[in-house]
Amino acid sequence: MLNKQSHLNEIFYALADPTRRAVLERLGRGSATVTELAEPFDMALPSFVQHLRVLEESGLIRSRKTGRVRTCKIVPQQMKKAEGWLTKQRGLWERRLNQLDDYVKELHLKENK
Repeated sequence: MLNKQSHLNEIFYALADPTRRAVLERLGRGSATVTELAEPFDMALPSFVQHLRVLEESGLIRSRKTGRVRTCKIVPQQMKKAEGWLTKQRGLWERRLNQLDDYVKELHLKENK
């Protein structure tokens, strides 16, 4: 369980940064080289590569080097882990809010008697 939680933490850490989310959005359209991915960002290439490293360590992307060119692609299965956790939390909070709503309605009915 702890290992699962740790991996989920890595995924959410990777998703917490807007640069990394933008990279994932771009990779959602297809594979791209590091140079292509870095182009829209105003940062030094070594700094950008650190973002890619975080994404790769979380399992959200994979890269392959052919000659001098490194190409990245998204790993959608990893995103499903985060989606599953969020869905579970949404269900929990919807039940809690429904219970609160029922309680408030009950109080309101008691006041009006």
